[in-house]
Amino acid sequence: MDILQVDQISFSYNGLTVLSDVRFGVEKGDFLGLIGPNGSGKTTLLKLIDGLLQPDRGSIRLNGTPIRKMKRNDLAKIIAVVPQAAPSIFPFTVREVVLMGRTPHLGRWRFEGAADLAAMEGAMKKTDILDLADRRMNRLSGGEFHRVLIARALAQEPHILLLDEPTAYLDIRHQADFFNLLQSLNGEQGLTVIAVTHDINLASLYCNRIALLKEGQIEAIGHPGLVVTEEIIQAVYGTPVMIDCHPETGRPRVTPKRKEPSDNGNR
Repeated sequence: MDILQVDQISFSYNGLTVLSDVRFGVEKGDFLGLIGPNGSGKTTLLKLIDGLLQPDRGSIRLNGTPIRKMKRNDLAKIIAVVPQAAPSIFPFTVREVVLMGRTPHLGRWRFEGAADLAAMEGAMKKTDILDLADRRMNRLSGGEFHRVLIARALAQEPHILLLDEPTAYLDIRHQADFFNLLQSLNGEQGLTVIAVTHDINLASLYCNRIALLKEGQIEAIGHPGLVVTEEIIQAVYGTPVMIDCHPETGRPRVTPKRKEPSDNGNR
């Protein structure tokens, strides 16, 4: 049974349709990549799944329960979000930020207890940031900062992890480290992951399923080998590409076609 069901949802901003009749399911343990051109509705879809927005039509259900009927705290015990990288406004320590992930589990008058501290430490251990516990957030590298955001999300002990362009500002090393960590959490611990990314090749390499959006609708969904094809990618992105296979995994890999410069007789 799907842990998450997105059933014919539509959504508009000020009368402008952003998503239209979107439907798909996510099984427990899926690693789903959401890709598509700018303005295709990826981030809006993520916000709808997290309950920050409500669809104009259709419904989103967690284990059969419409999320619109769920209290925010109860939803936060199931879904955790890793946002795009942003500068830390306050110089909290890493330990303090990760412990913030326990907020949904604390009552109005309840302070952190042994179970909360254990969840915090476990999340920091999984993301290999225990040695950063007393470091201020404004003293971290980009890669370290991202690991702290994941640790904070893991401290919530969620069933589903949502990520919005998590590697947008990272170099290739930190991109690989980040997605390797997600793959480990997904494969070894069964965490369901849904990640918005502009990088088709990262999605193809790491995700077991890809949903490709175009103008607010699902253009294709399935295994990367079924979605990342020349015909589909060229049609959706409007640019010629070449598709070959990754030398280790055999997953499809996209390369834009280079346009030869015109020859005006100048050499």
